[in-house]
Amino acid sequence: MSEYIVEINNLTKTFGNFKAVDNISFSVKKGEIFGFLGANGAGKTTTLRMLCGLLLPTSGKARVVDFDLYKDYEKIKSRIGYMSQKFSLYNDLTVRENIEFYGGIYGLSNIQIRTKTEELLNYLDLKKQAHMLASGLPLGWKQRLALSTALLHNPDIIFLDEPTSGIDPISRRNFWLLIYEMVEKKKTVFVTTHYMNETEYCNRVSIMKDGKIIALDTPQNLKDKYKKENMQDVFLTALEQATLPPSGHLPMLREDLNLVAGLTT
Repeated sequence: MSEYIVEINNLTKTFGNFKAVDNISFSVKKGEIFGFLGANGAGKTTTLRMLCGLLLPTSGKARVVDFDLYKDYEKIKSRIGYMSQKFSLYNDLTVRENIEFYGGIYGLSNIQIRTKTEELLNYLDLKKQAHMLASGLPLGWKQRLALSTALLHNPDIIFLDEPTSGIDPISRRNFWLLIYEMVEKKKTVFVTTHYMNETEYCNRVSIMKDGKIIALDTPQNLKDKYKKENMQDVFLTALEQATLPPSGHLPMLREDLNLVAGLTT
């Protein structure tokens, strides 16, 4: 068995003449928190969709949870958890009903659904909200509910697409405490975020630009490499150094990079 839960080599995805993901290679170790960063349109979501078996690559090789991405994408779906950036559960169902509904989708038995529902309601501190409609939950609690459905079938790796976007600082902190608890339970977490301070919580971080990986290492090693004190400056500097201006044009200013990246401090 490999020590890596994700292994991709020269992965590429094109849409017509547009190359959304351009020949990228990296691996994710089992049990680590892997941060996946990039400016808007850098190729993060396309890569994420390929790794989740939702989108077939144009070329390259990839294995997720020891399954080939081309041949076994249905098996991959049963071994991963995915939480989208936008709340995608049913607002007209209660918290409990949403969890039970997704248990049925994952093919769990009635006994398994009842057992896992109670476990998750307790684990994510949703017991008091169990009979509330999802539409009435604050955003931070909606994120917990979405996480509960991603964990319902006991996946090996959880893909989180900007899971703390738009929620308050206390809810963000509590959500990251849950991520650490998942890792303690031997889960792997693959997370995208625009909050640069959150990258400090990751074991390793990659940075994408224009479909390519331009940096990948631990947060501390990246700060040492770019001689910066925080990950926001690392991110901006990495983008600046990867930007080669056309002849006769000025380099992109740092203020412009802030806008392109969609950073929230």
